Amino acid sequence: MDMRTANLSIIGAGFLLALASQPAGAENQMLEEITVRAEKEAANEETLSIREVRESPARDVGEALSQLEGLSFVRKGAIANDVVLRGLQRDNINVLVDGVRLHGACPSRMDPPSFHYDFAEIERVRVIRGPYDLSNPGGLGGTIDVETKRPGKGAGGALNATYGSWNDAAASATAWYGAERYDGLLGYAYKYSDVPESGNGKRLTEIYPATSPNRYRASAVDSKAYEINSGWLKFGVNPSEHARSEIAYSYQDADHVLYPYLKMDADYDDTHRLNWNYRVREVSPLVRELYLQGYWDRVRHLMDDRLRASSQTSPRFYSMQSDATTQVYGAKLKSTLAAGPGTLVTGVDYYNRNWEVINQRAGYFAYRPTAIVPDVSVDNEGLFAEYELPLGEKVTLKGGVRADLTQIEAGKGNTLVSAGKSRDFTTVSANLQLTYTPVKGIDLFTGLARGNRTPDPQELFLDVPVTTLSAASNYWHGNPGLRSTVNNQADLGLKYSNERLYVKGALFYSDLEDYINFAPVAGSFEKSYQNVHATIWGAELGSQIALGYDLYLRGTLSYQEGENETGNRPLAEMPPLRGSVSIRYDDGKLFVEAVENLAREQDRVDPALQETTTAGWATTDLKGGYKFGGLSLIAGVNNLLDKQYYSHLSYARDPFQSGVRVPETGRFCYVTAEYAF
Repeated sequence: MDMRTANLSIIGAGFLLALASQPAGAENQMLEEITVRAEKEAANEETLSIREVRESPARDVGEALSQLEGLSFVRKGAIANDVVLRGLQRDNINVLVDGVRLHGACPSRMDPPSFHYDFAEIERVRVIRGPYDLSNPGGLGGTIDVETKRPGKGAGGALNATYGSWNDAAASATAWYGAERYDGLLGYAYKYSDVPESGNGKRLTEIYPATSPNRYRASAVDSKAYEINSGWLKFGVNPSEHARSEIAYSYQDADHVLYPYLKMDADYDDTHRLNWNYRVREVSPLVRELYLQGYWDRVRHLMDDRLRASSQTSPRFYSMQSDATTQVYGAKLKSTLAAGPGTLVTGVDYYNRNWEVINQRAGYFAYRPTAIVPDVSVDNEGLFAEYELPLGEKVTLKGGVRADLTQIEAGKGNTLVSAGKSRDFTTVSANLQLTYTPVKGIDLFTGLARGNRTPDPQELFLDVPVTTLSAASNYWHGNPGLRSTVNNQADLGLKYSNERLYVKGALFYSDLEDYINFAPVAGSFEKSYQNVHATIWGAELGSQIALGYDLYLRGTLSYQEGENETGNRPLAEMPPLRGSVSIRYDDGKLFVEAVENLAREQDRVDPALQETTTAGWATTDLKGGYKFGGLSLIAGVNNLLDKQYYSHLSYARDPFQSGVRVPETGRFCYVTAEYAF
């Protein structure tokens, strides 16, 4: 029995044993979700619930978030999709876990932050659009904060198993116990998939022409796409009625992850996450809450081209390999104070990130080890204050400021920089938000914000040297002279709701000073990073309506348009006009839903990066389920008509790109069983 079969068998046995004691009863969540979105979500925020995640066949958070307006993802393979928010990605947005800063180790984003946790850990995902989160540094385009589950009262747990096309399998088990003074939770999850096929019946590993050195070897074309084991635990203590302390640890082991989007694949990713916090409420009439947090995480990532034709004639089993490690530790102290008629939130925080990538290539001095990311350390110290003031019953004013001091230093040298090279940055962020509620159920929102983010270690100090410069050499290097990017943004939003209807619309405009853009270096065979002036504007519309007779209608629509003002051309990697419409029958026990997903052609492309037009597309998804007590059964099919299509963001622009677009997956059938007790 192989490891995959053993893991699924253990969880499956626990699943069958738990069914013997299932209780009856069910309740409809749809009207409750409309109420929650109407009453608890700010106009510039959105929440993805675990119910929405579990009903979809999404393999990671990046793919799951694409259900929300204004969010999309970059597909590199079957998993590890990178989140895009309002056309901004990478370090232009913050992706956090319980407020913890987590970074991937791969320079080509094989392992984005959203890859390093499992759905079974998650309670919900909170999205803040725009630079309105002052409690964390960076995030000039927005913040995505994944909130993990807390133990419930008494003894309980959940078992989940999914099986789909291409032997896609996911299983998880979570158990908890909660008493008055203490509680604990532990969980385990397993994921596996063979290589998916696109709508034309070809595997994603078969997208290359027979002459391409990046094509997969015959022995690897039908290999597994990924195999991932994750485990986590959380322990909490309540020393008093108003105080709580929690400590949580998680470990993820990902093996043999294929990335047709790039020239290499991951041999392994090992991720450790440790988070501790202490919260005390009602300290005094002045101090409403104190919060202290400390955290540490580390990612080890090894990638090479052993599965590609490029390594077939190499002296070693690979022709190129990168061994990458990144580590983050940090702390935060935050207080919530009753200050006059309003509420004042103040805090200080610190984090350190270290990042090192050692690359070896047969074509560069016979595998000479090269520190392409030269052991770079980032030290960031920040302080922030935010005040919320009600101006009568209908108007709320909220504003704040944040200041950061950042030092970035190379611990080693490479062909671009010498050891000890450093840059210092001082940034100031601020925002002002006004919410007006003329009548119950209508909220008008307007905001002005200034957000910042410093260049990351890769953009400053990365160097992938070549022996000879040529058109085919792809010399990729950083720019030690980069300046911080500043986003001056304006937002206007409207939210309307009643007990059966929820509608939210938003407009935004971003003026990006010193936007960090990757582009060819004029007059050379090099590619590097440069500061440019850019603008992005866009709009979003989302709605959810209870039609009666247990029918619900939902729709989303979003558009972003970016312009490289310096180069007088479109900004690269902008999602096209996208939308979805769904109709759902849901009586609290039985549901059936049909979804139509649509995207317009994207013809606003950057010719300097050889970006090309992407055709529009439309796909149909169907799903249905039944709930009886703690047991839920779901079955569905995505891309019902097996369409062959591409996301515009399947285009990669760093020199490790494969040069071939990765199509979206074809018809995908799946079944999910979940039991909560």
